[in-house]
Amino acid sequence: RRRDEAVNRLRAERPGEQYHLSDFATQSPAMRRLIATARRLVTADSSILVLGETGVGKEWLARAIHADGPRAQGPFIAVNCGAFPEALLESELFGHERGAFTGAISQRKGRFELASGGTLFLDEIGDMSLSAQAKVLRALQENKITRVGGEKEIPVDVRVIAATNKDLKSEIEKGNFREDLFHRIGVIIIRVPSLSERKEDIPLLANHFMGLISAEMGKSPLPFLPEALDALMQLKWTGNVRELRNMVERLAILCDNPITAEDIRKYAN
Repeated sequence: RRRDEAVNRLRAERPGEQYHLSDFATQSPAMRRLIATARRLVTADSSILVLGETGVGKEWLARAIHADGPRAQGPFIAVNCGAFPEALLESELFGHERGAFTGAISQRKGRFELASGGTLFLDEIGDMSLSAQAKVLRALQENKITRVGGEKEIPVDVRVIAATNKDLKSEIEKGNFREDLFHRIGVIIIRVPSLSERKEDIPLLANHFMGLISAEMGKSPLPFLPEALDALMQLKWTGNVRELRNMVERLAILCDNPITAEDIRKYAN
Protein backbone atom coordinates (compact mmCIF):
# COMPACT_ATOMS: atom_id res chain seq x y z
CA ARG A 1 0.00 0.00 0.00
CA ARG A 2 2.84 2.40 0.90
CA ARG A 3 4.40 1.76 -2.51
CA ASP A 4 1.09 2.48 -4.27
CA GLU A 5 0.75 5.71 -2.32
CA ALA A 6 4.29 6.70 -3.33
CA VAL A 7 3.56 6.06 -6.99
CA ASN A 8 0.34 8.08 -6.84
CA ARG A 9 2.12 10.96 -5.08
CA LEU A 10 4.85 11.03 -7.70
CA ARG A 11 2.34 11.08 -10.54
CA ALA A 12 0.31 13.84 -8.88
CA GLU A 13 3.33 16.04 -8.20
CA ARG A 14 5.14 15.61 -11.49
CA PRO A 15 3.12 18.11 -13.60
CA GLY A 16 4.22 20.96 -11.35
CA GLU A 17 7.93 20.16 -11.34
CA GLN A 18 10.30 23.05 -11.93
CA TYR A 19 13.22 22.68 -14.31
CA HIS A 20 16.24 24.87 -14.97
CA LEU A 21 18.89 24.54 -17.64
CA SER A 22 21.45 23.88 -14.91
CA ASP A 23 19.44 20.76 -13.95
CA PHE A 24 20.20 18.96 -17.21
CA ALA A 25 22.74 16.22 -16.47
CA THR A 26 24.77 15.57 -19.60
CA GLN A 27 28.16 14.54 -20.92
CA SER A 28 26.89 14.52 -24.51
CA PRO A 29 28.46 17.08 -26.89
CA ALA A 30 25.12 17.34 -28.72
CA MET A 31 23.22 18.10 -25.51
CA ARG A 32 25.87 20.57 -24.36
CA ARG A 33 25.47 22.46 -27.62
CA LEU A 34 21.70 22.41 -27.16
CA ILE A 35 21.91 23.77 -23.60
CA ALA A 36 24.34 26.48 -24.73
CA THR A 37 21.86 27.51 -27.42
CA ALA A 38 18.97 27.44 -24.93
CA ARG A 39 20.87 29.75 -22.57
CA ARG A 40 20.96 32.34 -25.35
CA LEU A 41 17.20 32.04 -25.80
CA VAL A 42 16.05 32.63 -22.24
CA THR A 43 16.22 36.44 -22.46
CA ALA A 44 14.72 36.63 -25.95
CA ASP A 45 10.98 36.68 -26.51
CA SER A 46 11.02 34.97 -29.91
CA SER A 47 8.88 31.93 -30.63
CA ILE A 48 10.72 28.61 -30.42
CA LEU A 49 9.98 25.33 -32.19
CA VAL A 50 11.38 22.30 -30.39
CA LEU A 51 11.81 19.16 -32.48
CA GLY A 52 12.54 15.63 -31.29
CA GLU A 53 11.22 12.13 -30.78
CA THR A 54 8.53 11.36 -28.22
CA GLY A 55 9.95 11.30 -24.71
CA VAL A 56 13.23 13.15 -25.32
CA GLY A 57 12.32 15.98 -22.93
CA LYS A 58 10.90 18.71 -25.16
CA GLU A 59 8.58 19.98 -22.43
CA TRP A 60 11.36 19.81 -19.81
CA LEU A 61 13.47 22.04 -22.05
CA ALA A 62 10.59 24.47 -22.59
CA ARG A 63 9.97 24.67 -18.84
CA ALA A 64 13.66 25.36 -18.21
CA ILE A 65 13.80 28.14 -20.79
CA HIS A 66 10.75 29.69 -19.14
CA ALA A 67 12.07 29.28 -15.59
CA ASP A 68 15.44 30.85 -16.42
CA GLY A 69 14.01 33.83 -18.32
CA PRO A 70 12.30 37.12 -17.50
CA ARG A 71 8.84 35.52 -17.79
CA ALA A 72 9.60 33.13 -14.92
CA GLN A 73 7.25 35.00 -12.58
CA GLY A 74 4.43 34.48 -15.07
CA PRO A 75 2.59 31.23 -15.70
CA PHE A 76 3.84 28.31 -17.78
CA ILE A 77 0.78 26.82 -19.46
CA ALA A 78 1.05 23.61 -21.48
CA VAL A 79 -1.52 22.12 -23.83
CA ASN A 80 -1.27 18.90 -25.81
CA CYS A 81 -2.72 19.86 -29.18
CA GLY A 82 -3.17 16.22 -30.14
CA ALA A 83 -5.29 15.37 -27.13
CA PHE A 84 -8.42 17.32 -28.14
CA PRO A 85 -10.90 17.10 -31.03
CA GLU A 86 -10.92 20.21 -33.24
CA ALA A 87 -13.91 21.94 -31.58
CA LEU A 88 -12.68 21.28 -28.06
CA LEU A 89 -9.13 22.37 -28.88
CA GLU A 90 -10.31 25.82 -29.96
CA SER A 91 -12.24 26.19 -26.70
CA GLU A 92 -9.18 24.96 -24.79
CA LEU A 93 -6.90 27.49 -26.46
CA PHE A 94 -9.17 30.52 -26.71
CA GLY A 95 -11.87 29.88 -24.11
CA HIS A 96 -15.60 30.21 -24.69
CA GLU A 97 -18.58 32.31 -23.71
CA ARG A 98 -21.57 30.95 -21.89
CA GLY A 99 -23.94 29.23 -24.33
CA ALA A 100 -21.35 29.08 -27.12
CA PHE A 101 -22.14 25.39 -27.58
CA THR A 102 -23.99 22.58 -25.84
CA GLY A 103 -22.48 22.15 -22.40
CA ALA A 104 -20.95 25.65 -22.22
CA ILE A 105 -22.83 26.56 -19.03
CA SER A 106 -20.41 29.31 -18.01
CA GLN A 107 -17.72 31.55 -19.43
CA ARG A 108 -14.27 29.96 -19.52
CA LYS A 109 -10.83 31.41 -20.15
CA GLY A 110 -8.58 29.59 -22.61
CA ARG A 111 -4.90 28.74 -22.39
CA PHE A 112 -3.83 31.89 -24.26
CA GLU A 113 -5.47 34.08 -21.60
CA LEU A 114 -4.22 31.94 -18.73
CA ALA A 115 -0.65 32.12 -20.09
CA SER A 116 -0.67 35.91 -20.51
CA GLY A 117 2.50 37.34 -19.01
CA GLY A 118 4.21 33.98 -19.26
CA THR A 119 4.82 31.11 -21.66
CA LEU A 120 2.37 29.01 -23.67
CA PHE A 121 3.72 25.56 -24.56
CA LEU A 122 1.94 24.05 -27.57
CA ASP A 123 2.91 20.39 -27.51
CA GLU A 124 2.31 18.16 -30.55
CA ILE A 125 1.45 21.21 -32.64
CA GLY A 126 1.80 19.05 -35.76
CA ASP A 127 -1.49 17.36 -34.80
CA MET A 128 -3.46 20.61 -34.79
CA SER A 129 -6.26 20.99 -37.35
CA LEU A 130 -5.92 23.55 -40.14
CA SER A 131 -8.82 25.54 -38.69
CA ALA A 132 -7.16 25.78 -35.30
CA GLN A 133 -3.83 26.59 -36.98
CA ALA A 134 -5.41 29.60 -38.70
CA LYS A 135 -6.74 30.93 -35.39
CA VAL A 136 -3.44 30.37 -33.61
CA LEU A 137 -1.64 32.20 -36.40
CA ARG A 138 -4.00 35.16 -36.06
CA ALA A 139 -3.55 35.22 -32.29
CA LEU A 140 0.24 35.27 -32.67
CA GLN A 141 0.17 37.96 -35.34
CA GLU A 142 -2.19 40.29 -33.50
CA ASN A 143 -1.55 39.34 -29.85
CA LYS A 144 -5.32 39.12 -29.46
CA ILE A 145 -7.81 36.28 -29.14
CA THR A 146 -11.57 35.96 -29.36
CA ARG A 147 -13.34 33.37 -27.23
CA VAL A 148 -15.53 30.80 -28.97
CA GLY A 149 -19.00 32.29 -29.24
CA GLY A 150 -17.74 35.76 -28.43
CA GLU A 151 -17.04 38.94 -30.35
CA LYS A 152 -14.76 40.86 -28.01
CA GLU A 153 -11.04 40.86 -28.83
CA ILE A 154 -8.92 40.17 -25.76
CA PRO A 155 -5.24 41.22 -25.71
CA VAL A 156 -2.76 38.54 -24.65
CA ASP A 157 0.97 38.67 -23.95
CA VAL A 158 2.50 35.23 -24.36
CA ARG A 159 5.73 33.72 -25.49
CA VAL A 160 5.00 30.60 -27.50
CA ILE A 161 7.19 27.52 -27.42
CA ALA A 162 5.86 24.79 -29.70
CA ALA A 163 6.99 21.19 -29.99
CA THR A 164 6.44 18.27 -32.32
CA ASN A 165 7.87 14.89 -33.25
CA LYS A 166 6.67 15.35 -36.83
CA ASP A 167 8.53 16.65 -39.88
CA LEU A 168 6.56 19.86 -40.35
CA LYS A 169 8.13 20.62 -43.74
CA SER A 170 6.82 17.28 -44.97
CA GLU A 171 3.43 18.05 -43.40
CA ILE A 172 3.39 21.38 -45.25
CA GLU A 173 4.00 19.59 -48.56
CA LYS A 174 1.10 17.25 -47.77
CA GLY A 175 -1.19 20.18 -47.00
CA ASN A 176 -1.51 19.26 -43.35
CA PHE A 177 0.32 22.24 -41.87
CA ARG A 178 0.30 25.94 -42.72
CA GLU A 179 3.62 27.27 -43.97
CA ASP A 180 2.92 30.74 -42.56
CA LEU A 181 2.34 29.27 -39.09
CA PHE A 182 5.55 27.25 -39.40
CA HIS A 183 7.52 30.43 -39.99
CA ARG A 184 5.70 32.21 -37.17
CA ILE A 185 6.43 29.55 -34.53
CA GLY A 186 9.84 28.62 -35.90
CA VAL A 187 11.76 31.86 -35.45
CA ILE A 188 14.21 29.64 -33.55
CA ILE A 189 14.26 25.90 -34.26
CA ILE A 190 16.11 23.53 -31.95
CA ARG A 191 16.23 19.75 -31.87
CA VAL A 192 16.56 17.56 -28.78
CA PRO A 193 18.69 14.46 -29.51
CA SER A 194 17.23 11.04 -28.78
CA LEU A 195 18.62 8.96 -25.92
CA SER A 196 20.23 6.60 -28.44
CA GLU A 197 22.26 9.59 -29.65
CA ARG A 198 23.50 10.33 -26.14
CA LYS A 199 23.99 6.95 -24.48
CA GLU A 200 26.89 8.33 -22.47
CA ASP A 201 24.27 10.26 -20.49
CA ILE A 202 22.35 7.17 -19.34
CA PRO A 203 24.41 6.60 -16.13
CA LEU A 204 24.16 10.30 -15.25
CA LEU A 205 20.43 10.41 -15.90
CA ALA A 206 19.75 7.17 -14.04
CA ASN A 207 21.50 8.44 -10.90
CA HIS A 208 19.90 11.88 -11.29
CA PHE A 209 16.39 10.43 -11.49
CA MET A 210 17.08 8.01 -8.65
CA GLY A 211 18.04 10.94 -6.43
CA LEU A 212 14.95 12.97 -7.35
CA ILE A 213 12.50 10.10 -7.04
CA SER A 214 13.97 8.81 -3.78
CA ALA A 215 13.80 12.28 -2.25
CA GLU A 216 10.14 12.54 -3.23
CA MET A 217 9.52 9.15 -1.62
CA GLY A 218 11.40 10.13 1.55
CA LYS A 219 14.00 7.38 1.26
CA SER A 220 17.71 7.08 0.52
CA PRO A 221 18.60 6.60 -3.17
CA LEU A 222 19.59 3.12 -4.21
CA PRO A 223 23.02 2.92 -5.88
CA PHE A 224 23.47 1.33 -9.30
CA LEU A 225 26.17 -1.31 -9.55
CA PRO A 226 28.45 -0.82 -12.59
CA GLU A 227 26.93 -3.93 -14.17
CA ALA A 228 23.46 -2.36 -13.86
CA LEU A 229 24.55 0.82 -15.61
CA ASP A 230 26.11 -1.26 -18.38
CA ALA A 231 22.82 -3.16 -18.73
CA LEU A 232 20.87 0.11 -18.94
CA MET A 233 23.15 1.31 -21.74
CA GLN A 234 22.45 -1.84 -23.74
CA LEU A 235 18.67 -1.38 -23.79
CA LYS A 236 16.81 0.19 -26.70
CA TRP A 237 15.19 3.31 -25.29
CA THR A 238 12.39 3.82 -27.80
CA GLY A 239 10.60 5.97 -25.22
CA ASN A 240 13.77 7.99 -24.65
CA VAL A 241 14.34 9.90 -21.40
CA ARG A 242 10.72 9.49 -20.32
CA GLU A 243 11.05 5.71 -20.52
CA LEU A 244 14.33 5.81 -18.58
CA ARG A 245 12.74 7.86 -15.81
CA ASN A 246 9.82 5.44 -15.60
CA MET A 247 12.30 2.57 -15.36
CA VAL A 248 14.21 4.26 -12.52
CA GLU A 249 10.95 4.98 -10.70
CA ARG A 250 10.04 1.32 -10.99
CA LEU A 251 13.42 0.30 -9.57
CA ALA A 252 13.21 2.81 -6.71
CA ILE A 253 9.84 1.42 -5.66
CA LEU A 254 10.36 -2.30 -6.19
CA CYS A 255 14.00 -2.79 -5.15
CA ASP A 256 15.47 -2.69 -1.63
CA ASN A 257 19.17 -3.18 -2.35
CA PRO A 258 21.77 -1.79 -4.79
CA ILE A 259 20.50 -2.14 -8.35
CA THR A 260 21.99 -5.10 -10.22
CA ALA A 261 22.00 -6.14 -13.87
CA GLU A 262 19.45 -8.80 -12.96
CA ASP A 263 17.13 -6.06 -11.64
CA ILE A 264 17.45 -4.24 -14.97
CA ARG A 265 16.55 -7.37 -16.91
CA LYS A 266 13.69 -8.17 -14.52
CA TYR A 267 12.01 -4.77 -14.61
CA ALA A 268 12.75 -3.64 -18.18
CA ASN A 269 9.60 -3.37 -20.32
